[in-house]
Amino acid sequence: MKKLEDYVRSIPDFPEEGIIFRDVTSVLQDADGFRLAVDTMQEMIADLDYDVVVGAESRGFILGAPIAYNNHKPFILIRKKGKLPCETVEAEYELEYGKAVIEMHKDAIKPGQKVLIVDDLIATGGTTEAMIKLVETLGGQVAGLVFMIELAGLKGRERLKNYRMDSAIIYEGK
Repeated sequence: MKKLEDYVRSIPDFPEEGIIFRDVTSVLQDADGFRLAVDTMQEMIADLDYDVVVGAESRGFILGAPIAYNNHKPFILIRKKGKLPCETVEAEYELEYGKAVIEMHKDAIKPGQKVLIVDDLIATGGTTEAMIKLVETLGGQVAGLVFMIELAGLKGRERLKNYRMDSAIIYEGK
């Protein structure tokens, strides 16, 4: 029986020399790998009490939606600025070479709701920190964070140490 990390394609020296790129598309394009990813992440948060699932564009949608569906929870989208049709709240975060803005519908989270944030990968934690800001701006409480892959060398866990965080695969390097 294959382990989840057996489905992850590792690409050396991408996007630059010395970096090993962990490609999640190889997991998603294999039916067994995709099922294993969703099931593993779901098992990790089985004891978590939450009301809604939030996922960021685009791989957070792919992994978060089946978790929400399997647990009969609503799924909330976080998208890049300008992609949502109704009134939104936004959060800016740092990228390696600039800044980006993400948005969520203003009526997506009700005050006091417990929120599970799902994404494919945690690196420095900047995107996740922005997602947390959106949830908390609307009065939601972050119940937990779950990721398929954690790049421990980039210290995202340290940045988000005040939140419960689960990762299906942890790579020690960058």
